[in-house]
Amino acid sequence: MPISLKGSERRKARVRKALKARAFGRPRLSVHRSGKNIYAQIIDDTSGRTLAAASSLDKGLKSALKNGATAEAAASVGKLIAERGKAAKVEEVIFDRGGYLYHGRVKALADAAREAGLKF
Repeated sequence: MPISLKGSERRKARVRKALKARAFGRPRLSVHRSGKNIYAQIIDDTSGRTLAAASSLDKGLKSALKNGATAEAAASVGKLIAERGKAAKVEEVIFDRGGYLYHGRVKALADAAREAGLKF
């Protein structure tokens, strides 16, 4: 009997499957957003390691941000993940929106990461 997944899990699996088909060995920039914060990771799927991570809970950002659930906070996290990715010698990634719509906070994070130098 096949395992039944919730709609959000199905959506996430569908997005991830499409990404793996066209990743060509590039690391994945994965985004997770909660009601209060936003998180981003650059993951190397071939070795299963996280190369860089950033969130609105990081010390420097948390004190500068009034709320971790805004587009402004997402843009700050996008800029920070791009800087940390460059420090880890990652120039090009594939963007994993994780089943979320490419809109609002997710789009703000992606745009800021692009402006800071990540290519995707």
